[in-house]
Amino acid sequence: MQCRLCGNSTLLSVLDLGATPPCERFLTAIQLDEPEVTYPLHMRLCPECLLLQIPALITPEDTFTDYAYYSSFSDSWVAHAKTFVDDAVGRLDLGPDSFVVEVASNDGYLLQHVVATGIRCIGIEPSSNVGAAARDRGVPTVTEFLDPSSARRIRDEHGPADLVVANNVYAHIPDLLGFTEGLRILLADDGHLSIEVHHALHLVASAQFDTVYHEHFQYFTVLAARRALATAGLDLYDVEMLPTHGGSIRLWASPAEAGREPGPSVQRVLDLEADDGLHHTEGYRLLQPAADEARRRLLEFLLEQRRSGARTVAYGAPGKGNTLLNYSGIRTDLIEYAVDRNPYKHGRYTPGTRIPIHPPERIAEDRPDIVVVLPWNLRTELVEQLRYVGDWGGRLVFPLPTLEIVEPARSAVAGLDDTPFLDGAKR
Repeated sequence: MQCRLCGNSTLLSVLDLGATPPCERFLTAIQLDEPEVTYPLHMRLCPECLLLQIPALITPEDTFTDYAYYSSFSDSWVAHAKTFVDDAVGRLDLGPDSFVVEVASNDGYLLQHVVATGIRCIGIEPSSNVGAAARDRGVPTVTEFLDPSSARRIRDEHGPADLVVANNVYAHIPDLLGFTEGLRILLADDGHLSIEVHHALHLVASAQFDTVYHEHFQYFTVLAARRALATAGLDLYDVEMLPTHGGSIRLWASPAEAGREPGPSVQRVLDLEADDGLHHTEGYRLLQPAADEARRRLLEFLLEQRRSGARTVAYGAPGKGNTLLNYSGIRTDLIEYAVDRNPYKHGRYTPGTRIPIHPPERIAEDRPDIVVVLPWNLRTELVEQLRYVGDWGGRLVFPLPTLEIVEPARSAVAGLDDTPFLDGAKR
C-alpha cells in the first residue's frame, strides 16, 4: 500500500479492526444462506504527510451506485444543512446570479434549501436511487462520480460555481488527488469551497473506531487536509469546528488565484492538533488499545444484561454501527434486533452480524429493557425521539465514546455529559 496523498510506501499500522463485510451491504433473507465476502479493516498512518488511511479494497462503484443511506432521515442533519445554507448565503453574498454545486448531494437534504432561496444550483450524486429522491423534491441532480473529466463536463454545461459544497464525501474517495482536482475545476477563480469531514482529532482522542469502515478511505486532520487541497491549487483560509458526527471540521478553501489569506482559525485548530500529538506519529499509538478497551466495556455491559434476563435491542443501523457490531462480535444473542427509520433496510439484516432490522415502531410494541443507540453521534436528537422508552422503565445506552446510560423518564445520565465537541478533544 502506498500513501494516496504523497506516494510514500512505508506506512505505520495504528488500528486493526480485523476483517468485516462492507458496512452498507445489508442482507436480504435469501442471502442469509450465502457466504459473505469480508475485507481487512486496517488503518495506517503515513509518517511523511500524516494522512490516516485504509487500503482501497472496494471501489466507490461497489458502494454508491445503489446506496442505503438517505441524509433526510436525520432531522438534525437537515436542520444543520439549512443553517449552513442560510449562513453561506449571507457570508458569501450569494444571490440570483450565483451558482451553487454540491458534490455527493444525496437526497437533496441541503440543496432543497438553496432551491428555496431561488439561487441556481445542481447536485452531483453517484447513487441513482438517492439522486432520484432528490429530483423528486425539486433539486436538480446529475448522476455522476466526480473526477476531473466529469467536473469539466458539468462546468462546461452549467458554468463555474461560486460555492462548491462537499459534505461527508472527502473521506469516501480513493482517488484523493483526482477528486480534489475535480473540486478545483468546478470552482470559479474567486469561488469558495466548503468541505465537512469528521475530524481525526476526535477519532484518535476519543477512540471513535466505529467511524472507520471500508467506504471511508482516509481520515483528516487540518494538517493533512491542507496538504491535500494544495495539490490542486486550493488554499485553506478558514476552519470551523462542529459537533456533528462526534466532532467534525468545516474547511473553507478557495483557488490560489483568489489570494485569500488564512484566518486565525486555521492556526488555532492546527495548534489543537499539535497539542494532542497528531503532528507526529507518536500521537496515534494509543488508538488501538483505547478501541480495544471500549469494545470490552460494551461487551461486559451486554453480557451482564443478558445474564439478568433483560431484553436488548438497537436503535439505528448505520454504517458506523456495523463496524462496532462486527469488531465486537455482537450477534442476536446480545442484541435481539435493530430498528431504523430508513424503509430500505426493513426486512434486511446487518452485514456480518446478521441482526434483523425492523421499523422503529417495533420498540414501542415490544417494550425492551435496553435500547443501544448505534448512531451515538445524534445523541441530543435521539434522546428526545426515544423519550417514550422511559414510559416502561427502559434505558438508552450510547456505546461510544464512553459507555453512557440514559434513563429518559428522569433524563438521568450516567457517564459522559452532553457537552458538544467544539474545542479540542473530549477525553
